[in-house]
Order: sequence, then structure tokens, then C-alpha cells
Amino acid sequence: MNALIRAATVCGFSAILAVGAGNAALADDLLYALKIGVLAHDVPDLWSGFQVEHNAADINIEAQFAAAWALPWGAIRPVVGGTINTRGDTSHAYIDARWQGDLPSGIFFGVGLGAAIHDGETGGAGSDPDMKWLGSRVLFHIPLEVGYHIDAHNDLSVYFEHTSNAYTQKYNEGLDRIGVRYGYRF
Repeated sequence: MNALIRAATVCGFSAILAVGAGNAALADDLLYALKIGVLAHDVPDLWSGFQVEHNAADINIEAQFAAAWALPWGAIRPVVGGTINTRGDTSHAYIDARWQGDLPSGIFFGVGLGAAIHDGETGGAGSDPDMKWLGSRVLFHIPLEVGYHIDAHNDLSVYFEHTSNAYTQKYNEGLDRIGVRYGYRF
């Protein structure tokens, strides 16, 4: 499952990059932004409250699509992405609806809700006690982002993501990641 999630995330993102690099007009019509970042894995004392998995860097890659539902102070866009753990612990791929608001100062805020599929433990007999027990294979994905538009195309941000099953299953240890991302807007 781990290799499947990593392969799907990398292949999907590579296809999006190829479309963007091969046809700028198509990228402008299809994509709003591409993002890449480094996140700290299973950070304690955040939403989940405790750490079980190893300290490690996670690589986050994401595509935000141009189709948007405009709202006051921002827009909601579809997003696909993935976060790959560099030590072999829990990785996931996700799809979200993401609201982003942009201030005239260049500061932006984002919040979303979606679903993630992961390769970690679900819990119970036979589950690894050195990994978070997430209760189900499909989880809620809740991202938060605060950043700055450097210019018309480049962004830097602090990004947080939480995955859990929201207590719909017996086990729900949840997993938090936080770090920095670079974004390129089309």
C-alpha cells in the first residue's frame, strides 16, 4: 500500500507538471498553483496531542486547480496532493475543497476539508505499536495555510495538515504535520 500511495502521488503530480511545462495555455486553464514543501512528521502537542511515529521530514506536493467558486474574500478550489514520509512511516494522498483568501498586502490564508487515503496502521490485533493507529484506511484531511505572495507567481507559506477519522472508528490517534511550502501560481 505504501508504494502504491507514493507511486500514485508522484505519477499524478508528474503528469500535472508535464501538462504545465508542455502547454502554458493549458496549464493556465487547468491549474491555479503547484506547491511543494517539507513538513515535520507526527508533530506532538498539536491537534492529535502526542507523537508515536519517528521524527522525519515529509515531502508534500500539491496541485490546486483553476476552477473556482468565488466567494467574498476568496475562492474555493479543488486540490489534489500527497505527503510522503521519508522514513517509511505513514504517507497519504488527498483530495480537498480548499478556500483561500488573499489580502491586498500579499498575505493569504487557506483552509480546507477533504479525504485522504493512507498506508499506515488502522489499529487492533497485529498493528504496529510504533505507528499511529488511524482507525480506517480513508480519513478526513484538514489543511491550514498562511503565506505571502512574493510576486505575481511565487508564494511562501507555513502549512499544517491533520488527518483522522473524527472518532467514527474505535481507533483514532490522528496525525499532524507542519512545515513550509513554496508555491508557483499560473
